[in-house]
Amino acid sequence: MHTYDEKISLLLEMIAFATIDGSLHKKEYAFLSIVADELKIDKAAFNDLFHQELPPIVIKSEFDRFHQFYRLALLMHSDGVLHPKEEVTILQIGIDMGLNPIVTTRILKMMKKTQSPIIEADVLLKIFKEQHN
Repeated sequence: MHTYDEKISLLLEMIAFATIDGSLHKKEYAFLSIVADELKIDKAAFNDLFHQELPPIVIKSEFDRFHQFYRLALLMHSDGVLHPKEEVTILQIGIDMGLNPIVTTRILKMMKKTQSPIIEADVLLKIFKEQHN
């Protein structure tokens, strides 16, 4: 389980990514709110994060980094508009997280191909495991 500070750091990273194109779309805010609820961060603390800049906490578990990358990819698709700056940034974030660029590119291409960017959990897990072979 993540500590409170780790959860805040995850959300701050997502907020920074959501605003990379210069604005925060209502659908992006709604998605972030769902993630905050999932992480058990109350609404007041969540809204306060939009006015903070804290140093990120390194995610230790590779699986958790992979999970965060996927959340960021879902966030990128949440407003229905893929900005070139978002695509470049998310690939760099994946590299900075120590994830295999071939795997992250594969995931992004899979998300782009379909009507819905959601990838089944078993497919994601298979891709994560393939990264180690």
